[in-house]
Amino acid sequence: PVRLTGREPVSPVSSFEDANLNGTITENVSKSGYKKPTPVQKYAMPVIMAGRDLMACAQTGSGKTAAFILPVMSRMMKDGIDASKFAEVQSPAAIIVAPTRELVTQIWLEAKKFSHTTMLRPVVLYGGTSLGRQIREVEEGCHMVIATPGRLMDVINRRKIDLGAVKYLILDEADRMLDMGFLPSIQKLVEQLGMASGRQTLMFSATFPDEVQQLAKNFLDDYLFLTVGILGCAASDVKQSVVQVEEFGKRKKLIEILSSQGMDRTIVFVETKRTADFLASYLCQQRFPCTSIHGDRQQREREEALRDFKRGEKPVLVATSVASRGLDIQDVKHIVNFDLPSEIEDYVHRVGRTGRIGHSGLATSFFTIGKDEGIARSLVKILSESLQEVPDWLETAAA
Repeated sequence: PVRLTGREPVSPVSSFEDANLNGTITENVSKSGYKKPTPVQKYAMPVIMAGRDLMACAQTGSGKTAAFILPVMSRMMKDGIDASKFAEVQSPAAIIVAPTRELVTQIWLEAKKFSHTTMLRPVVLYGGTSLGRQIREVEEGCHMVIATPGRLMDVINRRKIDLGAVKYLILDEADRMLDMGFLPSIQKLVEQLGMASGRQTLMFSATFPDEVQQLAKNFLDDYLFLTVGILGCAASDVKQSVVQVEEFGKRKKLIEILSSQGMDRTIVFVETKRTADFLASYLCQQRFPCTSIHGDRQQREREEALRDFKRGEKPVLVATSVASRGLDIQDVKHIVNFDLPSEIEDYVHRVGRTGRIGHSGLATSFFTIGKDEGIARSLVKILSESLQEVPDWLETAAA
C-alpha cells in the first residue's frame, strides 16, 4: 500500500519517460536496465520534480536511492551547471547525507552511473580513509556532495565547501542517523552554516519514530508525506520464522541451516564484533566459505568482504548491525538473526536485506528464552502485520 498525504499531493507517474527527467539521465536509466519504476519511485519522482519537500517512509530495498537521485540531478541540469573546475572552495548545489560509508559509496556509484556523459560531478566523503585525498577530489570540482555527517563537517570546517549555493538537501536513513547520535551535526549543518533557506529538502527513513517526525517538522516546509508498505514493518515478501534455541545450541542450528540450503547467499547477524570474528572463523573451519564485516574492520577489508560475498565466492556473510543498513546486495536468499537485536527497528532493517525489489526471501531468527523477551511483543506485532506464523511459545514469551 502506498499513501501520499499533505497539501495538494502530486500525481504519481507510471514510467521513467513520464517523469520528465533530463534526456541524458533517462537514457542512462534505460542503459542501466531499469524498466519500470518501483512504487517509491513512481510517487517520489514527480513530487521532487515539482519542487516540493518530501518525507518518505520506505523500506530498504525499495529503490529509494534512484527515487531521489534521478529527479534531483534532472533539476540540477535544468537549473544549469558549469563545467567543474579547480577551486579551493567549492559551492555544491546538492548535499546528500547518509549514516554509513557503505551507504554513501552506494549512492555515489548510482549518481555516477546516472550522470554519465553529463557535466555533473558527484563527490563522496566518508571517514576512515585519507582526508587529504578526499579534499583534493572536492577541489577538482563538485556539484553534488554525498557524505557521512562527521566527514562532511570536517571538510566544511576546513572551509573547502561553502553551503551558500545549496538548493537540494537530502537526508537518507534519517532514523539511523539519529540512532547513531548525528543529530547535533545535522542541526548545525542546516541551521548554522549558512545554508540557503529557499532550498528543497528531502528526508528518507525506514521507520518513523517521534524523533524523525520532529526532525521533519523542523527541517521541511509544506511537505508531502509518502509511506510505502506498512509503516515500520518488515517486507511481506520475506518468509519470517522464529526458532527457539538455547544460547549454546545456536552454532549447531546454524550449521544445520547452512548445510540444508546449498550455496544460497546468506547474511548472519550477530550483536558484537567479537562474535562476528569468532563465528566467521568457526564457519570457515566447518568448511563454509565465509567472510565478516563490522565497524572495527578497515575500509579496505570491508570492501573486500563485500566483494567476495557479492560475487558468491564467500556466500556466507557474518555481520553486526552497523553493516545492516543501506547495503544493497542483490539476491540475498536468507537472513539469519543468530543474535536478535534489542530494538525492533534493527530487526526490520536486517530482514529488509532479503526480498528486495520483488524477490522473495527467507529470514530465520534464533530466540533464546531468558535473553530475548524484551523484543518478543514487538516481534509478535511485526509477524502478525506481515501475515507470518506466530509460534505459541513466542505469544507466551510476549505476554
